[in-house]
Amino acid sequence: MVAEYTYDLAIIGGGIHGVSVAQAAAAKGYSVLLLEQSALAAGTSSRSSKLIHGGLRYLESAQFNVVRECLTERALLLKLAPELVQLIPFYSPIYRNTQRRPWQISIGLNIYRALGGFQQSGEFSRLSHHQWHNLDGLTTDNLNAVFRFWDAQTDDAQLTQAVMRSAQSLGAELVMPAQFIAAELDKTGATLSYQHNGRQHSCRVRTLINAAGPWVNLVLQKITPTTRQCHIDLVQGSHILLPNKLNQGIFYVEAPQDQRAVFLMPWQGNTLIGTTEHHYQGDPAKVQPLPEEESYLMEVAAHYFPHLAALKVIDSFAGLRVLPTANGSPFGRSRETILLTDRSKQPRVLTIYGGKLTAYRAAAEAVLLKLHTTLPERKAIADTRLLPLSPP
Repeated sequence: MVAEYTYDLAIIGGGIHGVSVAQAAAAKGYSVLLLEQSALAAGTSSRSSKLIHGGLRYLESAQFNVVRECLTERALLLKLAPELVQLIPFYSPIYRNTQRRPWQISIGLNIYRALGGFQQSGEFSRLSHHQWHNLDGLTTDNLNAVFRFWDAQTDDAQLTQAVMRSAQSLGAELVMPAQFIAAELDKTGATLSYQHNGRQHSCRVRTLINAAGPWVNLVLQKITPTTRQCHIDLVQGSHILLPNKLNQGIFYVEAPQDQRAVFLMPWQGNTLIGTTEHHYQGDPAKVQPLPEEESYLMEVAAHYFPHLAALKVIDSFAGLRVLPTANGSPFGRSRETILLTDRSKQPRVLTIYGGKLTAYRAAAEAVLLKLHTTLPERKAIADTRLLPLSPP
């Protein structure tokens, strides 16, 4: 088969990490092709908790670099995408039986503020008792303290689409829907085959970026010769939607069943509650919330907001986290993005494992840095730290 086009990079996957690599690469002057099998943000990138945040709970597992990077990127997104990313108050209630005590939360929030560079958005306070009755019906039985701090919320699907539009404005090409068929590696790159509009196409690429999310290892199985991969767990996270709006902001609570962090937040006039952690095996396209996950989240909601107990779930969704295989609960595992290349000195395949929505831009820059020996010199045409993003 004769190759039709040649690209510096071809990207498999139109989630937030795929589109962000497309934007970063196009900004640096590279020719870019992105293949998406169904629609932008069709997978996990539209099924997140809708938060642009530093990850306060990651301080417990000493993931300081993750928190610092996310807070830096949060500040940048607040400037670049003010219509898509907005600061919103978060409330953390501490009860008599809460595992994390007020002094621990206070220390954590001080560290959080320091890692964020002591910006105004890092300020926090402890609410006085007379303010508790204004917190959307939060139960005050055995309540010891309530902390208020600030993080940001976004429409994850719209943010992904905005980044792709930015990439296209810089010259990146999007083919969608497109089914990745195979890639054959050689000394100078790869020959890529895919199907689009009922026809099979082929192109030459210098480097293939595997940003397929929960499909990453399935993509690697279609590449010859075989290249290395990480052993991963797919961890399902589900959310439910209740027909009741929280007006004060987002509540960051401790699940009474297992002390995990759960968010209750306003979302499109309703209340979004999540998330869960459930090991998943099977087709990533068929992930669905489990009845026990919905029950778990309803129990959390009713525990803190008794008036929510009588409401019926009006919608639910589930996404898949990609985490390195390890023993024990996924809750404390590292959330750092893993970039894995083939073993050649000039990588022809780079696979993105995991990653955070908030730090997508920084992850894309790290991808290009890792490929500096492979990609040719090009004249940069833009800087992703300066490119505004807006909804359609």
